[in-house]
Amino acid sequence: MRRLIISFFVVMMLFLGAFFQPAISLAVKPSPSPSPTPTVEPTPTPVTVPDLTQKTPQTLGPLEKLLNDQVLGPAIFNPVKYAIRGAVNAGVPANTIVLLLLLPISAFVIAVTRNVIGIRGFGIFLPAALSVVFVAIGPVLGISLFLLIVAISTVVRIVLRKLKVKLLYLPRMALILWAVVIGVLAVLFSAPIIKSASLTNVSIFAVLILILLAEDFIRVQLGKSVKTAISLTTETLIIALVSFIFLTLKPLQNFVLLKPEITLILIGILDVILAKYSGLRLMEIWRFRKLISS
Repeated sequence: MRRLIISFFVVMMLFLGAFFQPAISLAVKPSPSPSPTPTVEPTPTPVTVPDLTQKTPQTLGPLEKLLNDQVLGPAIFNPVKYAIRGAVNAGVPANTIVLLLLLPISAFVIAVTRNVIGIRGFGIFLPAALSVVFVAIGPVLGISLFLLIVAISTVVRIVLRKLKVKLLYLPRMALILWAVVIGVLAVLFSAPIIKSASLTNVSIFAVLILILLAEDFIRVQLGKSVKTAISLTTETLIIALVSFIFLTLKPLQNFVLLKPEITLILIGILDVILAKYSGLRLMEIWRFRKLISS
């Protein structure tokens, strides 16, 4: 109704303007006026989110400034700092070095969530790589693409089972990958319609990691059950999100870049201490709390 009223007023204004235009032109003598110059509206530039996995001025500027402002001590006590400075001066992106220094921290966080808390998942490398994907394209888009890939692969598997098409494992996975590629291409082709800056920056690396996670989902789904596959996948996403939070902490990024020796030594010691832990996990304590309290 509101649109109808607005449209009616627009039409009436156009009609009245066309009706009174001849009378106005007879009463007022037109005076020559210079033709107005057409105004060109500036093209809006898309706002890009700083990406730690890409070599951009938004990420390189602050990191390189930190390195330039840092006062280096003796080389014998700071070998990694001098190595980082030499690599950056040679052209290695500072954000790549920061991300590599953060990966052991991410792996330690994942190990803590599994060995101490009791959250399961698909190994340790896949959640760590998935957290890097979240850094690259964002957790919302990453989870959305993953759900799309899982949905396509599940539908293809169900259709093949309903049609009673017997295929070997590898050809079947190749067929599922074919369907997944078509689905991801359809999403990328819709980028001009969706107008999402993060969608236009999706790299093949992120898509491959998401496909690997979908492959593990299908493998567990075929070997065990759908419930187990959903549980492991959900816990993997939770672990990756926790790791993503640590990877995007600015104070932590600055610390590992300015104090790499302390970071590497400390994480190595914490890994050894965690490896000696043999107690009950927190989720196991909660699960068997009645038996423990009795």
